[in-house]
Amino acid sequence: MSGYFSDLITGSKSLLSGLGVTFKAMVSPVVTVQYPREKIDVTPAIRGHIDLVKDEGTGAHRCIVCLSCMKICPCQCITVEGEKQEGVKGKVLTLFTLDFTKCSLCGLCVESCRPRAIDFCSEYELAGFSREEFFYDLLKRVKERA
Repeated sequence: MSGYFSDLITGSKSLLSGLGVTFKAMVSPVVTVQYPREKIDVTPAIRGHIDLVKDEGTGAHRCIVCLSCMKICPCQCITVEGEKQEGVKGKVLTLFTLDFTKCSLCGLCVESCRPRAIDFCSEYELAGFSREEFFYDLLKRVKERA
């Protein structure tokens, strides 16, 4: 008989504890964000896809076509091409593409870039209906921002 009452008291304590948690959640402020209508502030350390960094002085990119990002990429999702042009010291970047369907966001390309020409982008709303929407021409994106 004493086991019955101890179980009853333990169950009542458990019920009141659960009701206390529920009541506390009811009176606390709402933290849910209605996503499509309300946007949240993302942290500056977000790691989206890579993007070419625009040079502050010239407004162009910083890439010197050293190919270190393409060589170190384990997924082989970066394609970089450059050519030697008349009257220009070094190579000139002609193609810089990213196949985001293969990218694992490991960050090795960003770490290996000596002139700090690539960095992570802060875009997080990446959605598409076809595979071609995830092939980014990063050189074109830099020119559009300039």
